[in-house]
Amino acid sequence: MTTEKNLSIAHLWFEAFNNHNLEKLLSLYDDEAQHFSPKLKIRHPETKGFVTGKDALRTWWQDSFDRLPTLNYKVTSLTSNSDRVFMEYIRSVENEEDMLVAEILEIKEGKIIASRVYHG
Repeated sequence: MTTEKNLSIAHLWFEAFNNHNLEKLLSLYDDEAQHFSPKLKIRHPETKGFVTGKDALRTWWQDSFDRLPTLNYKVTSLTSNSDRVFMEYIRSVENEEDMLVAEILEIKEGKIIASRVYHG
């Protein structure tokens, strides 16, 4: 993949996430993609922060969208190479303090195969 195509995937990812369009978001992922998040580790300690596959991603994000209807990400920086995008953004939720977040999307053949979230 080219860096431009990977950046395009990242822009589509933010659009889908901020619109809480779960199916569009999931369409960007490989069927067996793995996701790590510190929030996942806190809410579901048995996962150790990891989920694998679209069904698990669907469950995790649907719960997030249901619990946090004002959840929104504001992009501050995107850096891409041939197989990943490093994303920095501000997580905003009404009545919560904004949070700085970094996330890496690993991309293969046009699909996200792994994502890892880091909180600042």
